[in-house]
Amino acid sequence: MIFRTRTVCLFILLFFSTSWINAQVCTGDLGAPILGAGTDFGSGTNAFGSPLGSTTNYNFVLGTPNDGSYTIVKSTANLNPGWHPNIVNHTPNDPNGYMMVVNASNTPGIFYQTTVTGLCPGVTYEFASYIINILRNPGIKPNIRFTIENDGVPFHTFSTNDILEGSATDWIKYGTIFSTPPNVGTITLKMTNQNPGGSGNDLALDDITFRPCGPRITPVILSTSSSTATICEGQSTSIDLSATVSSVYVNPVYQWQENNGAGWVNLSLPGAQSTQITIPYPNAVAGTYTYQLLVAEAGNINAPNCRIVSSPLTVTVSANPVAVASFTGLACEGSDVTLNVNTGATFSWTGPNGFSSTLQNPVLTNLFLNNSGTYTVVVTNAAGCYSTSNVTLQILPKPIVLINIPNNETTICEKSTVQLIASGGTAYRWEPAQGLSNPAIANPVASPTQTTTYTVSATNGACTVTTSVVINVTKSTKADAGVDQKALAGQSVNLEGKVTGDNITYLWSPPDYLDDPTKLNPTASPPRDITYRLTVQSACGISTDDVFVKIYPKVEIQNTFTPNGDGKNDTWNITALEAFTTHEIKVVNRNGQTVFNNKGSYLPWDGKFNQKDVPVGSYYYTIYLNDDFKALSGWVFVIR
Repeated sequence: MIFRTRTVCLFILLFFSTSWINAQVCTGDLGAPILGAGTDFGSGTNAFGSPLGSTTNYNFVLGTPNDGSYTIVKSTANLNPGWHPNIVNHTPNDPNGYMMVVNASNTPGIFYQTTVTGLCPGVTYEFASYIINILRNPGIKPNIRFTIENDGVPFHTFSTNDILEGSATDWIKYGTIFSTPPNVGTITLKMTNQNPGGSGNDLALDDITFRPCGPRITPVILSTSSSTATICEGQSTSIDLSATVSSVYVNPVYQWQENNGAGWVNLSLPGAQSTQITIPYPNAVAGTYTYQLLVAEAGNINAPNCRIVSSPLTVTVSANPVAVASFTGLACEGSDVTLNVNTGATFSWTGPNGFSSTLQNPVLTNLFLNNSGTYTVVVTNAAGCYSTSNVTLQILPKPIVLINIPNNETTICEKSTVQLIASGGTAYRWEPAQGLSNPAIANPVASPTQTTTYTVSATNGACTVTTSVVINVTKSTKADAGVDQKALAGQSVNLEGKVTGDNITYLWSPPDYLDDPTKLNPTASPPRDITYRLTVQSACGISTDDVFVKIYPKVEIQNTFTPNGDGKNDTWNITALEAFTTHEIKVVNRNGQTVFNNKGSYLPWDGKFNQKDVPVGSYYYTIYLNDDFKALSGWVFVIR
């Protein structure tokens, strides 16, 4: 018997020795991480993490480490430009996690070490870490030696060999597996960079682990042939769990554990110490139940540091949907109602008159009184769990609303009124309220200022019916003949008429000297002063307005006169200016000197300046008539 045990142990040693040469990491399943023997360097909101203390012989810096230094950082951004700038920590699903960045010392030294106690003799463990060469260009390459000591005496080593440069995502798991000696005491784990620092040899490491290593465990839920199963709340059933364990341990023992959210506890059900167990669920309570199988050599099953654990199996007890059926809308004859249920993945509605629907919120349109009754919905959630809920509809008859106006449309003149009369309900509400004497009675007086559609809602206490009436408002007529006009004899003016009102006709009178008296803006060419009247007429009244057209005499200017005292043509006479009481005449010589000026009361020019005859020649005039006309300008010739 002793010989057989030694033979199996030798086989196991040879098996793991082969693993060291090839994979160097555990190819079976691992136990729980041993506290204090590994690290993912934590996480936080700051760019840099905290120093490691006695875990390393290197110096800690808040920034880019030089040879023999390290930092704890989230990424390599803004560090040494010779490094990949976008390397981030390796820990999965931890964007705020830290990693250790190491710049190797010229003298090889320990950049990570830790100790652990409480291990079992003859148990296989994995010591591993994710490591990446952070250089962008070729240089000295990291070569990490893993050393395991027992009470200060080395008994196992492993080297990564040179870790080549690569991309910013080339994290690689390096590590070793070993078995503890019979006299296991304090185990020390060390990581040393065997190549010198200087031009290169810069690395990052993360997720350092130290865990028991054992056989491969393949757990399964038999009913689903997978790692998950779902049952419904209140269901009474059982779930069979099974695990296949590869043959590595000489005398393996087992223990099933359950975690219902309060932590892992050992099960004591029949089969709890075997590879198969049946979990009963009498009247299942909603929640998530996770199961795992512990495996260890006999005597080690209760030692957390000396056993391995399977991947978890999860049974989800899904809560039944809490279905609440309801309806929105008024359950009135002729209206639409939407049936509602608050939750679910699939739906099955049934109701009166053979009604059925698979919609969550089906619509019942144009309800009849025989649609009254109970509507039932069966709701199923994504887990296949279901519940039932009911809602009762009592369809009520609608009121019949009548309005006193034929065809619900009439026409009134602006500032007139009409009385609206509705019947068929017990309460009324008219909208809009503007222009109504009281919008809350059946017969308000309407006096809208513009065409308005009034809608009345009549209710019989439960159901409401609406109907509308259109009040067309004919605007009152108003004539505006425009501002008074002025013109010189022989000129024309445009009358600036404006009108308002609906369905109107208009006419100018008298029609004398107008190009078209039926036009709103006719052209007037009167020879004398005249007043025109604009008359506007519609079914809602007549409006008039007058405009006065002032005609001034035509201004004729002679361009030569002979002030020689012979009684003929002795003055420059412009008789029409007598009609312009605000006129002004200004005459200048060729030098721009004013030689004649007349303003207000008209006086002809006698050809003198300062009581002396002006020389024969041309003189230049400007004549201002009034504000209604442009100034006249030209020349006049004086002859002696």
